[in-house]
Amino acid sequence: MIQVLTIVGARPQFIKAAPVSQALRSTGLTEAIVHTGQHFDAGMSDVFFAELDIPAPTHNLEVNSLSHGAMTGRMLERLDEVMRAERPSMVLIYGDTNSTVAGALAAAKLHIPVAHVEAGLRSFNRRMPEEINRVVADHLSSLLFCPTKTAVENLAREGITSGVHAVGDVMYDTTIQATERARGRSAILEQIGLSAKSYAVATIHRAENTDDPERFRRVLAFLEAAARERPVVMAVHPRTRKLMDSLGLSPKGVTLVAPLGYLDMTWLVHNAVEVMTDSGGLQKEAYFHRVPCVTLRDETEWVETIHAGWNRLWTQSDYALRRDIDEYGSGRAAMDIAATIAALQERSR
Repeated sequence: MIQVLTIVGARPQFIKAAPVSQALRSTGLTEAIVHTGQHFDAGMSDVFFAELDIPAPTHNLEVNSLSHGAMTGRMLERLDEVMRAERPSMVLIYGDTNSTVAGALAAAKLHIPVAHVEAGLRSFNRRMPEEINRVVADHLSSLLFCPTKTAVENLAREGITSGVHAVGDVMYDTTIQATERARGRSAILEQIGLSAKSYAVATIHRAENTDDPERFRRVLAFLEAAARERPVVMAVHPRTRKLMDSLGLSPKGVTLVAPLGYLDMTWLVHNAVEVMTDSGGLQKEAYFHRVPCVTLRDETEWVETIHAGWNRLWTQSDYALRRDIDEYGSGRAAMDIAATIAALQERSR
């Protein structure tokens, strides 16, 4: 019987799982990784395992290209089979995707304890599938690893106080390691023909932007306006590319590139002057590199980035007074998570 069954399926989860998987192994815990297949393109999946030294998945469920309900249901069915076969002591989930909520539901129905990394985040927009996934996952989890004080407070307001740990942000752990690797290995600036601190980076993939053609047009117009001031590079998610093609849209003056490996994306952001994105993870990564961010949404779960002046919503005209954010930790979140899980495993023997 393995001790930890890790469920991942999307780019942000690979990034978060990398330092935690390494920390789990360093504490002597046995881990098996399940890749749901939610991000299945090699540029959105395989390259992250290779560049971040994540062990190859023990199981790949290959569930993708379905509606939210169908995808979650199919994952739930297949994860139930995997968990019955592996009989893990704990299931470890990350973030707020369909893979997250399916992992939490499958484990809860089999009475397997769930640990949620990046617990307690709230955008307070229940129209977002990610918000529903966060709430459900948190209420099914026994261990809740929070990246911020605000996340702890959010859980307390919902009556969740047991098993809550403020550990900082595991993505900061990964960013520290990846930036040094990228410094010597990435040639992305030369490939695109850019110089450091001369351009902005953009990404669009959230359903609130891509499910509404009129809103999507407004977002692209926002990027076009930004491109009149400086070069803008947009890494295009496969679903976003499909939508652009179907609508016959391509933002003028914006350089479009295929999804990038993590090291190339890290180096691209590290050397940018601004990030424009609807991604939750990229908002934080921008801050870790001390690059201002514009969030292409009407709210954000990372409210401290707004308050600290490193992030603003695209509907706002300016940033708050800029300051550092202390609560993301010192780059040891993964070790604290692994130590907590190891201590619980020891007590349960």
